Amino acid sequence: MELFRDANIDWLGKKWYFLGFSLIFSVAGVLSMLFWHGIPKGVDFKGGTLVYVKFDTTPNEDHIRAAMDAAGIRGTKITQISDIQGKSGNEEVIGLPESASLDANHDAGREQVLAALSSNYHDSGFSVQQVEIVGPTAGKQLQSQAWFATGYSLLGMLVYLWFRFELIYGVAAVAAVFHDTLITVGAFSLINQEITLTVIAAILTLIGYSMNDTIVVFDRIRENLATTRRENLADVVNRSINQTLSRTVIASGLTFLTVLSLYLFGGEVLHGFSFALVVGILIGTYSSIAVAAPMLVAYQDWRLKQGKQAVLPAKRVKA
Repeated sequence: MELFRDANIDWLGKKWYFLGFSLIFSVAGVLSMLFWHGIPKGVDFKGGTLVYVKFDTTPNEDHIRAAMDAAGIRGTKITQISDIQGKSGNEEVIGLPESASLDANHDAGREQVLAALSSNYHDSGFSVQQVEIVGPTAGKQLQSQAWFATGYSLLGMLVYLWFRFELIYGVAAVAAVFHDTLITVGAFSLINQEITLTVIAAILTLIGYSMNDTIVVFDRIRENLATTRRENLADVVNRSINQTLSRTVIASGLTFLTVLSLYLFGGEVLHGFSFALVVGILIGTYSSIAVAAPMLVAYQDWRLKQGKQAVLPAKRVKA
């Protein structure tokens, strides 16, 4: 199926618009991470206690918060869990701050919540469904492992593209993926949405998705250069992007509709995971065209100005 037959869009001619778009969202995210919300870490990384409580009737969150305050528990985060249709349910997640969950006495947080509700909440009956506890030491270990997982995945992709194409192709692809990750994490900071382990899983997923899309474009560039080596590289890149445009729109569009449905109807538990995928799919598709390809052309132009030979991708290795 081909949506864009004989497309002839000058993508590289719009590179300055793309650069401006990327700078706006990247800088906004960085400023938010540095001076506003920081990187909002979930209980998986900063430690704490999550108590899942089911009430007999729809609870009043203000009354729950007042019950916590009356018991001397400050800084709690209360989140309502929606059902699969997105409707409000009778279950709440009561999150205790980091200081309330120490390695030596982390069970005290659960007992504090139970005592506070039993003594000060009288709207309806309740029952504790589940308790999740992460000590600060474990949280720091998980945070380090998340950084290592992201870094190793980028390094592995760089080495693979260096082997299959040339180093500049790997650098351009990794830079595009870093751009995607920065904007996605920045989006979480801007809306103050907590980053959890499931969000890290979504970020790793979008790294692979974005890289795959970039490789498709690079592979078409290699095929076109093999037949027209005297053609200007910018023209070859434009033609290659246009030739893969239908595949990009169909694949990314269907994936985006799926994750958008998950975001809208998946409920509170999957909200962070699906939000990361929604942002990541959009930015990842955009960066393959607007970041990786222009960076490749800019490097080749710089080499030609220096009087050096252009770097061409290695020929396809036949299986």
